[in-house]
Amino acid sequence: MRSPRLCSRNGCRVQAVATLTYVYADSTAVVGPLAGAAEPHSYDLCEQHARSLTAPRGWDLVRHEGDFDLPPPTPDDLVALADAVREAGRSDPTPPRPDPPRETAGRGVGRRGHLRVIPPS
Repeated sequence: MRSPRLCSRNGCRVQAVATLTYVYADSTAVVGPLAGAAEPHSYDLCEQHARSLTAPRGWDLVRHEGDFDLPPPTPDDLVALADAVREAGRSDPTPPRPDPPRETAGRGVGRRGHLRVIPPS
């Protein structure tokens, strides 16, 4: 399933609603609504970072004045969601194997996650 595009700022895990593009020839930074597809030379931003962004010294900043809305779901998103629901609804024909019994005292064999303790021979 395709996950939503997230803000490009380091440490920010919020869904993107705007796209930042630099026009180097005009020394201009443009912040507009989220682009239809992720581009390699643009940056996706959440609303907080899109509104608080400042341009480098000597550059102009063009910012979208309206609201930044979350993008509507695309047909691909809806198909992926339906597939995920269908997959979750399927029952697993093979029941999981139970873990071997643990011996808590002495030098017995125990199991924790993927590691096993094997007693010396």
